[in-house]
Amino acid sequence: MTTPQSSVPAPPNGKTLVTGASGHVGASLVRHLLAAGEDVRVLVHPRHNNRGIEGLPVERIEGDLLDADSVARAVKGCTRVYHTAAKVSVLSPTEPQMRELWQINVLGTRHVLRAAQRAGVARVVHTSSFSTIGFDPDDPQKPCHEDMPFYPFVEWMPYSRTKVLAEHEALQACADGLDVVIAVSTGVVGPYDYLPSRTGKAMIDFSRGKLRAIIPGGYEAVTTEDLARGHVLAMERGRTGQRYIFSTRYVTMDEMLALFAEQIGTDRRPIALSPRLMSAVARTISKPMAKLFPNVPQHLTPGAVFVLTMQRRADTTRAQQELGFVPGDLPAAVRAWYRFFVDEGMITR
Repeated sequence: MTTPQSSVPAPPNGKTLVTGASGHVGASLVRHLLAAGEDVRVLVHPRHNNRGIEGLPVERIEGDLLDADSVARAVKGCTRVYHTAAKVSVLSPTEPQMRELWQINVLGTRHVLRAAQRAGVARVVHTSSFSTIGFDPDDPQKPCHEDMPFYPFVEWMPYSRTKVLAEHEALQACADGLDVVIAVSTGVVGPYDYLPSRTGKAMIDFSRGKLRAIIPGGYEAVTTEDLARGHVLAMERGRTGQRYIFSTRYVTMDEMLALFAEQIGTDRRPIALSPRLMSAVARTISKPMAKLFPNVPQHLTPGAVFVLTMQRRADTTRAQQELGFVPGDLPAAVRAWYRFFVDEGMITR
């Protein structure tokens, strides 16, 4: 691998490309870049929901991550690239869906990186997932840092594996001479959640009284504002070939629901199910359900229960010390998230 560099890249003379600009991460990042005066180009799929960039002063290039030629057209003339595009899934997918995860997250990343190298891009920031970060199997709640390698001997979901492979693509490109920095995202909270995300959908269901039960647990959450700032800091100050974890703080499901309940004006709470019981149920029904309904992705899987209940913590020391990252206000982001859903008609007061 190339020797890590700490020099700040020169301000962009050309355009800045954002892939996945309509997604939860990308839509917030694009707005952050525009506010900073950057000339932004976005790569969007013509058949996807692109409401996240409607009305924004950006140059749109229609294409597909799986089409190397369209990716090359999008990258051409750009000085910086933020590769936020990914297929995100916390389900246990069917065989065709697993293939799609691999194609978009691994091959799509390869296409972006190769195009960036050929076009002479100054730096690429690749968006990764906290699920790629390893943990101590003897103490799963010990804060996890960037140098902990992925631990494969648990029931991780296929999405996590594809993001690990995508990181390998990024590091290989770095070894081949491309300046790449990896921004590791935790669970995203905040506005511009147009699709919406799985957690966003759970909050919408909660507001409508449709979230009847939850599995107690928690997760590291990052606000859209913190994550956008983190990406820019990684671009401007990050060391080549390094990973940086971005998290605002750890939040339990109970606390997240309480924050949302304040906005809704309700004191109701979903029933808390036993994690041990639900893990046993998931182990019992997962394989038979896959055989009976091979084309239907499973929501209750051992991997999904494991990820929620292991309650992993993130160590963001590297991002804070090297980049100057300062976590923001999670409750404020939840309030903005709620207002966004109301404004978009996803929640009715």
